[in-house]
Amino acid sequence: MDWKVRAIRGATTVSVNTKEAIREAVGELLDAIEIHNQFDPADIVSVTFSVTRDLDALFPAAIARERPCWENVPLLDVQQMYVAGSLERCIRVLIHLNTQKPQAEIHHPYLRQAQVLRPDWHLARL
Repeated sequence: MDWKVRAIRGATTVSVNTKEAIREAVGELLDAIEIHNQFDPADIVSVTFSVTRDLDALFPAAIARERPCWENVPLLDVQQMYVAGSLERCIRVLIHLNTQKPQAEIHHPYLRQAQVLRPDWHLARL
């Protein structure tokens, strides 16, 4: 099979804007992504995290950088565009990686309250 660059999307929420809550939610989200997609972190091209404007206690990339074998992964944090009435306290991630898996085998976990963003990709379906 040929290697291709694929994207993994995911999102989660926190109930409060604290370092502890963000650390727990990001860890849970990245665990779900790694468990369900079974990839080597050395194959990651880049990772972009976005957070809603109500989250500023901790950079999600700082949490990812602490993961085993993620110390050399290019990481970026950005603020999600604000849209009135959109989901609050939300953390999204977009991971580009080299893989031999077809796009149909890539799993995109949407956890906690973020399940409403993509009910068609909900982790329970997996």
